[in-house]
Amino acid sequence: MRPRWLSPGLMRAGQFALAALMLALLWRALDGAEAARSLAGADPLWLCAALAALTLQTALSALRWRLTAAQLGIRLGLGAALREYYLGQALNLSLPGGVVGDAGRAVRARQQAGLLASGQAVVFERLAGQAGLFVITAGAFAVTLAAPGGLEWPARLIPPVAIFILIGLCLPLVLYVLTQVPGRIGAGARSVWHGMQRAVLARGVILPQTLLSLGTALSNLAAFAFCALAVGHGLPLAAVLAFVPLILLTMLIPLTISGWGLREGAAAALFPLAGGAASGGLAASVAFGLMMIVAALPGLIFVVGRRRAAA
Repeated sequence: MRPRWLSPGLMRAGQFALAALMLALLWRALDGAEAARSLAGADPLWLCAALAALTLQTALSALRWRLTAAQLGIRLGLGAALREYYLGQALNLSLPGGVVGDAGRAVRARQQAGLLASGQAVVFERLAGQAGLFVITAGAFAVTLAAPGGLEWPARLIPPVAIFILIGLCLPLVLYVLTQVPGRIGAGARSVWHGMQRAVLARGVILPQTLLSLGTALSNLAAFAFCALAVGHGLPLAAVLAFVPLILLTMLIPLTISGWGLREGAAAALFPLAGGAASGGLAASVAFGLMMIVAALPGLIFVVGRRRAAA
């Protein structure tokens, strides 16, 4: 529970400050001048490719949300789903926690089936997207760990990554076990389980859900890889599939705004493991963050339009 003195505005200011501090420390420790030169000389064609990949990711995510919501009794037009998704992305990138925009999507879609159903649609859609990223991470980890002469995992990194994958694999089992618990906990778990079965796992739905989730995850990975190429620090395919998901997953940690600072730190730590430079990871991650902001600009247009309409 948040202390009374910790207002949303103060928390937002703290997250901005922490992000700025982390970026400043990384810039000082990792040859920020070299990273700046890489950013200044970024290839615009690769940046446009990254922007196209992020735009594709948004479109596929909106389709996934539309499919998920339909299974829960909420009909969304394609244009409305895309508009709401852009709006949610713009808010997630500018506000703490990265979930405010998603909560707004749930609230605005509640008329047809209620807030519970609309909330579940948003949550299941986001979970499906993270599941796609998790599947790619687990598959790449297993293949690169087993394949001789491929990507070399440092011994210190293998246990935490293996534990992370094991926890991810156990989560569905934990949810199912909770459905057998009596009382409110069991009732809540059964509601989530049945909703997920309808929205994500039902026959006729699971295949498009899988394809859309893998598509959004691969689009994100491609966008980061294109940004790395743009700043002159391209990664091998195995590193893109194995390391970039770990970099992007740091954005889920709600310590800074949209993962700024955390993402750059992870990129700087992982790029050398793929034969790159830490300053290259810093430059690639900053370029990716900037392209995410550009890709979300249509959402800001919708925000301004809503405010004018309200006025």
